[in-house]
Amino acid sequence: MSAEATNPATPGPVTPSPGLPAEQGARPHRRKGRPRIDLRRLGRAALLGPAARDRLPDAIGHVAEAHRAHHPDADLEPLRRAYVLAESSHRGQMRKSGEPYITHPLAVTLILAELGAETTTLTASLLHDTVEDTDVTLDQVRAEFGEEVCYLVDGVTKLEKVDYGAAAEPETFRKMLVATGNDVRVMSIKLADRLHNMRTLGVMRPEKQERIAKVTRDVLIPLAERLGVQALKTELEDLVFAILHPEEYEHTRELIDDDAAHGGDPLAEIAEEVRGVLREAGIQAEVVIRPRHFVSVHRVSRKRGRMRGSDFGRLLVLVGEDADCYAVLGELHTCFTPVVSEFKDFIAVPKFNLYQSLHTAVARGDGEVAEVLIRTHQMHKVAEAGVIALGNPYAAPGEEQTDGDGERADPTRPGWLSRLLDWQEAAQDTDTFWSTLREDLAQDREITVFRADGGSLGLPDGASCVDAAYAQYGEDAHACIGARVNGRLATLSTVLRDGDTVQLLMGQDPASEPSREWLEHAHTPAARIAIQRWLAAHPAPRDTAAPEAPTAAPRPAAEAPPTRPGSASAVVDQPGASVRLAGCCTPVPPDEVTGFAVRGGVVTVHRLGCAAVDRMKSVGRAEVGVSWGDTTECRVTLVAESFGRPHLLADLTEAIALEGVAIVSATVEPPSQQRVRHTYTLQLPDAAHLPALMRAMRDVPGVFDVNRAQHQAAAAR
Repeated sequence: MSAEATNPATPGPVTPSPGLPAEQGARPHRRKGRPRIDLRRLGRAALLGPAARDRLPDAIGHVAEAHRAHHPDADLEPLRRAYVLAESSHRGQMRKSGEPYITHPLAVTLILAELGAETTTLTASLLHDTVEDTDVTLDQVRAEFGEEVCYLVDGVTKLEKVDYGAAAEPETFRKMLVATGNDVRVMSIKLADRLHNMRTLGVMRPEKQERIAKVTRDVLIPLAERLGVQALKTELEDLVFAILHPEEYEHTRELIDDDAAHGGDPLAEIAEEVRGVLREAGIQAEVVIRPRHFVSVHRVSRKRGRMRGSDFGRLLVLVGEDADCYAVLGELHTCFTPVVSEFKDFIAVPKFNLYQSLHTAVARGDGEVAEVLIRTHQMHKVAEAGVIALGNPYAAPGEEQTDGDGERADPTRPGWLSRLLDWQEAAQDTDTFWSTLREDLAQDREITVFRADGGSLGLPDGASCVDAAYAQYGEDAHACIGARVNGRLATLSTVLRDGDTVQLLMGQDPASEPSREWLEHAHTPAARIAIQRWLAAHPAPRDTAAPEAPTAAPRPAAEAPPTRPGSASAVVDQPGASVRLAGCCTPVPPDEVTGFAVRGGVVTVHRLGCAAVDRMKSVGRAEVGVSWGDTTECRVTLVAESFGRPHLLADLTEAIALEGVAIVSATVEPPSQQRVRHTYTLQLPDAAHLPALMRAMRDVPGVFDVNRAQHQAAAAR
């Protein structure tokens, strides 16, 4: 970066801060197999100038070797030409650490080569600072290396122009996001660039180290997680940990050193046992120990307190095919004691960042527990490198894909990044975008829920049905009136769990609108931004389900009159007694009924299933035989439960009227959690018509249930 480029007259490097794992100082606990670039060797090679025209310069020998390990047939000529241009352009520039500046793009390119980036990305990486820091122009890059490399260099250059000192400010980060365009390779180069700068951050003043580390923690590490680049993410976490929490970092280092000093390695013993089990089962697999990085060890120590020897790493089992993963799982769970709560299947349901693996934990007889990751070699490559491992995201060499607007389309771009680019366009203002983005970046766990059509939705942990609606339907979710979760009716505020099945219920009214209450239950930026946009465009307050007709207060069942005009008649087996139909269960023909004598020579008639019947029997009340007379007309009380929406009461009233039924009274309770309860007392010309009436009411959009009233009546006196 230009911030680290100096001329040869610049004073020597600043002394690194104590405890910082910089290039010259202490380093975090690192996995083997990824040697760092030798800056002194590269510096000497760079000062000697480029090699002969057809010979690969010594300075990019590390890059070529790492690149050929992933791409054996790769053409190295573009890398040679890119290095020659970069070296000649940066010649004379020095980093603050004292090395020739060319060592920086070389180190960034080596990081990407080790992760399996394809040739175009590596070429752009070598040139990523030339347009910003030298006289090289984009036209020159385009003429010598083609449109693809020029596009990537231009994207990284735009990122470099963002003041990272203010990257936590909303507008700054928004510009940074737009600068990446539609190509995740731009962000990949930026992440590798930040990793190398963090490795050499010891030459900076402590206050600048802290500022850069905070931006890395708040913005770039979450982005690395979203892009699935775990290899970069974990090292960045350790470097930030060392700067922002030096005491805890040193304590973690001591834990690791103490464990290494102890004799015996239970994890290695378990690994050998696992190899034996898999050999006997005839499963070809590679079993390796993955040491935890510093931040992971710190988290485990805080969670478990005393660390066991097997807590400092995990077993990684690599196989050839997907089916072998499950075969390994079966053998491990058969030969060891599985810790069921630790099992997760990210192969059947991959994470949002492309990650796939089986997670489990097994225990030996002595109580030692080992966490185990099981994946194929290809899954492992993607797990480490994320989008970088996907290679060139375009369909075929020389054939760029475009979308309907003529923009470059990246078919491998993770859904998260697509959503992110959509949010920044949809957000009304920068603060809205930033607040929702920060919430999303802070989410470190995602759940998967399944749609009724068999598809799936990836949502953050804690998401509600509101979030699912906007994830599936976009702004059409304004018309959502409810949901079924695992087959059961649920309000939109219902929090979803991993593996739930969600069927979203959509209203048919084009005037449907979101409720302001939805914001309390919306956790995803897509949902929050869409709701806020609608509310801003419709500032007038609206009541979701305000009564559209006069309502009457409900009458307590105990105060029901002895007789009601138009009620169904019942014949009682008790001479001289009058009949009253109980208000608690509102019996109508042809309900099976029974009666109980109450004061004043009155017999109350109840349905057999009424709760009051059991209460009166329990206190010794004698039943009185009753039966229905010849009158077919009846009065009944129905309760309709619905999701709130405009014009609902009018639609229900119309449906009742079309059935030829008169409304005696209607009560609408205030909405609660988007649910509305309507109570209707209705006069039916024929009791046999009741089932058809209830079906007609249920068919009204938004109504999810209609039942006979079941009042909590006082015990009969």
